[in-house]
Amino acid sequence: MRHLSLFMIAIILILTACTPQVTPLLTTAPVTDIPAPIVITDALGRIVTLPVAPQRIVITGKGLFMIADAVYLFPEAADRIVALGNASQGGSNFISMIDPIYAQKVILDDNAGAEQIAALQPDLVILKSYLAETVGQPIQAIGIPIVYVDFETPEQYTRDISVLGQIFQNEARAREVTAFYNSKVEQIQKVVSNVESKPRTLLLYYNDKDGIVAFNVPPYKWMQTTMVEMAGGDPVWAGAVLGNGWTQVTFEQIAAWNADQVFIVAYNKDPSVVVSSLKADPNWRALRAVQDGNIYPFPADLYSWDQPDTRWILGLTWLAGHLHPDLYPNLDIIAEAQAFYQSLYGLDAAFFKQNILPQLKENLP
Repeated sequence: MRHLSLFMIAIILILTACTPQVTPLLTTAPVTDIPAPIVITDALGRIVTLPVAPQRIVITGKGLFMIADAVYLFPEAADRIVALGNASQGGSNFISMIDPIYAQKVILDDNAGAEQIAALQPDLVILKSYLAETVGQPIQAIGIPIVYVDFETPEQYTRDISVLGQIFQNEARAREVTAFYNSKVEQIQKVVSNVESKPRTLLLYYNDKDGIVAFNVPPYKWMQTTMVEMAGGDPVWAGAVLGNGWTQVTFEQIAAWNADQVFIVAYNKDPSVVVSSLKADPNWRALRAVQDGNIYPFPADLYSWDQPDTRWILGLTWLAGHLHPDLYPNLDIIAEAQAFYQSLYGLDAAFFKQNILPQLKENLP
């Protein structure tokens, strides 16, 4: 029996040695991709850190349509904008035409405050930089992040489009838009850079608020002045003492400038009607530009092309061709406009023909 027991023990030891040993697997938590925060330097030089791409964006403040038109250069905008202010000017609202879910948006009052905005539960507000203290501070005080933009000069356009590219996580689109603008500007600068004679140019904003007619000129650094210079014109008001906004000027000053060409801007009235009335005015008929037939309404479609809106590039193109027709004998501004809407907004020829062309023809001098 003793020999048998020893034999059985030996067999067990042999079998145990031949059995493969299983090492327990180490268990770890599943690896997940944690999105990196979005770090933005806005128009005020502020560093704004967003933990993820914002999905509920509010656009508010004055001059809102200029921001909205830039925001909607990005295809993600329609789904992520939950509220915005009135995006119209003179009765036209471009955003309502191109946003398929515009009816679902909350349309804010012009004086919408922090509480009204907070009720929308936004994860980002986009605002013009000059409104930082009056509108922005109360919103920031309740913990809602704000990104400030300018969109006032060609240089700011490049910077602010890049910021929007970060917000919508579509920096490739931002580069496409920037390339479109840069290409157009470079073409114009190449054509007009060597002109020997720059027409003395006057751009006036006509306003008849409260029945009182006033003519105004823009500050030197505003888009309107920059456009005249870039188009190969000499802005006659550039040396005047101007304020931070439109500065009212007298008819005597307008006559003293003695411009070669005069362009009239009117945001809430048909500029063609204004120009016709000025041509019939005995005082204005005494001006050399009027006598020579060189007073024109600045072109517009849904919005005037002189503003720091996305359409400023159309205004610059038209103005260069108008100041230097000998250098642009084949300029087709309607074709330029159609290419603009196709390239930047993806709007086809049928949309352009139905919604843009009728108003453009009406306001094209």
